[in-house]
Amino acid sequence: MKNIIGAAQEVSAPVAKLVEIGPDAEGQRLDNYLLRVLKGVPKTHVYRIIRSGEVRVNKGRADAATRLALGDSVRLPPLRLSERAEEKAEAMARSTPARSFPVLYEDEAFLAIDKPAGVAVHGGSGVDFGVIEQLRMARPGAPMLELVHRLDRETSGVLLVAKKRSALKHLQDQFRERETGKTYLALALGQWPAKRKVLDKPLVRYLLPGRPGTEGERRVRIAAADDPQGMRSITLVRVVETFADYSLLEVTIKTGRTHQIRVHLASEGHAIAGDDKYGDFALNKVLVRQGLSRMFLHAWRLRLTHPASGETVQLEAALPAELAGFLSACRAAVTGQG
Repeated sequence: MKNIIGAAQEVSAPVAKLVEIGPDAEGQRLDNYLLRVLKGVPKTHVYRIIRSGEVRVNKGRADAATRLALGDSVRLPPLRLSERAEEKAEAMARSTPARSFPVLYEDEAFLAIDKPAGVAVHGGSGVDFGVIEQLRMARPGAPMLELVHRLDRETSGVLLVAKKRSALKHLQDQFRERETGKTYLALALGQWPAKRKVLDKPLVRYLLPGRPGTEGERRVRIAAADDPQGMRSITLVRVVETFADYSLLEVTIKTGRTHQIRVHLASEGHAIAGDDKYGDFALNKVLVRQGLSRMFLHAWRLRLTHPASGETVQLEAALPAELAGFLSACRAAVTGQG
């Protein structure tokens, strides 16, 4: 058969596939599973093929909320990504650098890393990639790596990543039911009153005004007592050490609201040193010259129940060098004054 120059070449058509659900997807919703495995397929298209019945679970129709079980057979219909979508996915993979992070604990169920400040936990909202994307690139053979919880981009410290679907669900249930112990170290401005140990103030999220056609940046504030949108938030505070202008606090959160510690401390007139959202912006510039170029908030300790053994696990991340160094300078200043 002759090849005609310029003629369209035959391209093998995509075919349906049957996938057996393994431990990494056990208990996951069907829609979330498809969004994870069908990378590059638009979200709207994923939900369309579920509604149309093109996706089958054990040869039967299933809705988006169906929970997958170990050994289930899932039919994935023929899908062809547009060249643009494929190029975008490939470009994203090329632009995401592999990065390893200090490991505090690891076994077959999950790992705990020491997240540095300045790195988002995941991509989105103007961030191309975060910890989880970089970690997946560094561990291409890992069947599953999923964030158990989140930390602010500016916060350092203990961050959990599940390696099994069962561990992810078990650990997230612990966070949701407030069964974990989360303790942070924060350097607050001024002298924190030692008797002020419990902050029980509702919080509400809002958006700052954005540019025309864009959504503003997310913020959090103390809610009025009668605000139906207010979410109860409880923070426990213990003074560890005091300096002339600062207080080192051990902060334990009983609820995990967005920016909870930052807003609660600022509402008491003792914002976190270096906080660029709720802090003293003029002082922050001075602090940079004094060697503190980030927010002094560190996820120090995390206590949890192991998802497999049921044993108590206590994790701890030492203060990063830049925070420890600033504390040393504060102590030296106090000694010099004495």
